[in-house]
Amino acid sequence: MTQSTVALPRLAVLTRGQCEVVHRASLEILRRTGVRVYHDGALSLLREMDAVITDENLVHLPAGLVEWALKQAPSRVVLCKRGSSEVAAPLEGGTVNFGPGSDCPNYLDPRSGERRKFTAADVVDCLHVCDALPEIAFVMSMGIPSDVDVGNVYRQQYALMLEHTTKPAVFVCDDRVDCEAIAAMAAAAAGGMEQLRLNPTLLLYSEPTTPLQHSETATDKLLYMAEQGLPIVHSPAPMMGGTAPVTLAGGLALGNAEVLSSLVIHQLQQPRAPFVYGSGLHHMDMKTTISVYGAPEFQLARVAVAEMGRFYGLPTWGYAGHSDSCVMDEQAAADAGFSVLVALLAGHNLVHDVGYLEAGLTTSPEMIVFTDEVIAMMRRFVDGFLLDAESLALEVIHQVGPGGDFLTAKHTLRHFRELWQPMLWDRQRADAWSAAGGKRLGERLRDKTISLMESHQPEPLPDAVREEIAYILKS
Repeated sequence: MTQSTVALPRLAVLTRGQCEVVHRASLEILRRTGVRVYHDGALSLLREMDAVITDENLVHLPAGLVEWALKQAPSRVVLCKRGSSEVAAPLEGGTVNFGPGSDCPNYLDPRSGERRKFTAADVVDCLHVCDALPEIAFVMSMGIPSDVDVGNVYRQQYALMLEHTTKPAVFVCDDRVDCEAIAAMAAAAAGGMEQLRLNPTLLLYSEPTTPLQHSETATDKLLYMAEQGLPIVHSPAPMMGGTAPVTLAGGLALGNAEVLSSLVIHQLQQPRAPFVYGSGLHHMDMKTTISVYGAPEFQLARVAVAEMGRFYGLPTWGYAGHSDSCVMDEQAAADAGFSVLVALLAGHNLVHDVGYLEAGLTTSPEMIVFTDEVIAMMRRFVDGFLLDAESLALEVIHQVGPGGDFLTAKHTLRHFRELWQPMLWDRQRADAWSAAGGKRLGERLRDKTISLMESHQPEPLPDAVREEIAYILKS
């Protein structure tokens, strides 16, 4: 099948020449302004490669060092199913994989409708939902459980993810020690660290500090993942009008400089270690001072970030299925549909935050289930349609002729299953819909979410692995 036989919807913001403009602007930021690096080990690596360091830790990066790092990083990263070499989320080309977000303090309970603090049981319920949904390719913790030891909450989160889904996990953590413990748990399930490197089931999400700072703790995590050859996205979060210029171009150039400086440190530690390109470029709403998700500028930024990642030949990190709304309502539905379509058309490889409400303060499992349906529908849209001889159907049209019908044609039998069928949407007319109970989408959504929580059983961990994880958590 040739490309010319497929009609595809397309979305573009930056030309290759415009990507080059952003790249050169970021190189100028790194050369002239520089970045603060608060990590002695990273400073030593940079000094050995002739980076110019002034005022103790202000690092000025020459363009050649940045371009060297870009040549080292791999263009493909895979995330695998737990305990398997089966690829669950390929991060390459235009392949788009969706998953939830992390660390919301609040939970929107579908059983009661109450907004309350997360518990470990809520995290498990959400993981069961994600494990069951076909369009959710990876998981994150979704919430900070308020009923576990705050001293190792990130390790507890990861242990829950490891036990309650076979899907790969994007994790967050406090420091290098957390990284080491979480990697040890993942290695226990993978059959050892070498197998984990070969078939990675986890990816660390960490951040430099905007504007232009690399903290000791974040850099420690960045270097550890490079040492181990495990994948990381070290994604800044420039907030236009707050921690970044208020213009999209300025925020894009600043965030890009922060990603590139992170990549230099990462590749100096371990050339060819897997690195995912991402920048969470937001803007501050000047009426509320909130960093907004449901905005056209946020979606423009998502496309531009994806295009910069492709310009560099790196896998990309994105956002979708989120809203500033506080509940799963019409606003949330509109935000989810818009953001999912943009993510698919932009071609982000690893798209997180499905289920985020209240600008990232609340997780709604109903929003996750709703967005799963939206993803399936929008995937069908971005897949386009064929223009080959079979699809043009000239022979069938000739055989049926004027005034005929195509219902009984063999061509219809061969192809009608290619048309998308919803699982949540209802296509009945009013009388049939009323006779079936007359439930609105919100009611059907609640019922399905609770059903998945109560009926879906993920594949269990082997007992020996569970014991090893328990030992790691205690130690």
